[in-house]
Amino acid sequence: MPRRETSGGTGGGTAAAWSADVVDHRRTVGQSPFTSTWCPKDPLARRDDLRIVGGVGSVSRVDSTGRTRWTHRCGGRPNAAHLSGDRVLVTTDSLEYTPGGHLGPALLLDLADGRLVAELRGRTAAARGDGRFVLGLEGYDVFDTWEYDRDGSETDAWRSYGHYVVGTGLRVVEADRQLPTDGRVVRLLSGGVVERGPRLTDPQPPEPLVLRDGTILVLDGAAVRAVGRGLDSTVLAELTGATADVGGPTSRKLRWDGDRVAAVVSVPHADEPSLHTVDTWTLALHHRT
Repeated sequence: MPRRETSGGTGGGTAAAWSADVVDHRRTVGQSPFTSTWCPKDPLARRDDLRIVGGVGSVSRVDSTGRTRWTHRCGGRPNAAHLSGDRVLVTTDSLEYTPGGHLGPALLLDLADGRLVAELRGRTAAARGDGRFVLGLEGYDVFDTWEYDRDGSETDAWRSYGHYVVGTGLRVVEADRQLPTDGRVVRLLSGGVVERGPRLTDPQPPEPLVLRDGTILVLDGAAVRAVGRGLDSTVLAELTGATADVGGPTSRKLRWDGDRVAAVVSVPHADEPSLHTVDTWTLALHHRT
């Protein structure tokens, strides 16, 4: 899912302005905290009084009273929706595209009536405003992001893919599923130009967090890394005791815990995959003005 920079930042956020202390570390054994709890009633996206809701084989626009304004039938299950101007882009899982049902068509719909504007191909997306979107895909010989206008016409393309951060530009925390990884935090510029930032060690970093000045927090293996708007980088904390096997079945996540940040690492037991060792570190952030 794309992350949008929050308002309130002034100028360009720099990684060096931030520091962090690990104030707590807890370890539990039990069910993975990353088990899916998908519910068809949860909105995929919302804006003011409208909600985009997905179900098996359909996506709908619902107003604040619960009234369904339109429903668009599709061959898969919607997994995310992104609103931009008078358009909504819905990514789906579908058996029609792959036998495992992991990638379905990306549907560009008219927000007013649910009409299909274009059927595109990609796994993750982000809204760019004025009906524009970026859509990305990673796989065999594919590691790409494309930009589309409100009519579904391609307007730009880049050789990069990962978690999108939209704000005063478009940054990507890359994820390439390769060891050793060539992933970095990059900025996508017009004309297909990729501005390369700091190198990552984790081939599948989890979704980043975005601080108030636009600085990105990335859980990069066993390190919590800050990356500024200028792609400057610093390690805020090393997670002592975390597994170093970034290529294994380990799951990782960064999440807000009030005004603090929690880094969660879950590792399945080799002899009992239903049991996981879950480490949670809590970080207190400090900003130097």
